[in-house]
Amino acid sequence: MRFFPISLLLLVWACSSYPERNQFQLLETPGPSIINPYFSDPAKDYVYKADINLYKRSFSGILVVKKLEDQHHRLVFTTEMGNTIFDFSFTGNDFIVNHILDEVNKKVIINLLKKDFKTLIWESPSPLRTFIVGDEHIFEAEIDKLRNYYHSQNGRLDKIVRTNNGKEKVTFIFSAVDAEVVKNIHILHHNIKLSIQLKAI
Repeated sequence: MRFFPISLLLLVWACSSYPERNQFQLLETPGPSIINPYFSDPAKDYVYKADINLYKRSFSGILVVKKLEDQHHRLVFTTEMGNTIFDFSFTGNDFIVNHILDEVNKKVIINLLKKDFKTLIWESPSPLRTFIVGDEHIFEAEIDKLRNYYHSQNGRLDKIVRTNNGKEKVTFIFSAVDAEVVKNIHILHHNIKLSIQLKAI
């Protein structure tokens, strides 16, 4: 019987939400809106050296992200020799595969990439709740029924965490930001072997 309180505590912790696990304080009044400015300028071509590690495969090349109009982005990932690995279009909630290499043309892989890149370029998700911890604001939002937490410090987006059942599933880390252009992006999946590393060129 002495193990019952410990087991109960573990059960409560396992069922707790991401904000509860991290002791976020809920703000009763909504905070500022979520802004992801990193791919929002249609006058710019966002060009990155990209390394994608997926299970036992690795792909390296150049990723170009272009905002064509409001809620319309195109992402093209090519080898350094210019061969297209994938070419995706996002328009609002619509997603189009313009081209994809045969060896990555699998539904599960396409869905993973779709979710990651849609989260990456989504500019103004509607916040459900706002939390604070220290001098950091955390905004809870939903994209395609997936719960995401936007971590912002001093008005700058530093991290996005996608969760499931209160646990971190995917982390997006933004670093070396200069004039609303993020130089380094790391997308890490915690439950599968998928990571995406982007470095601005």
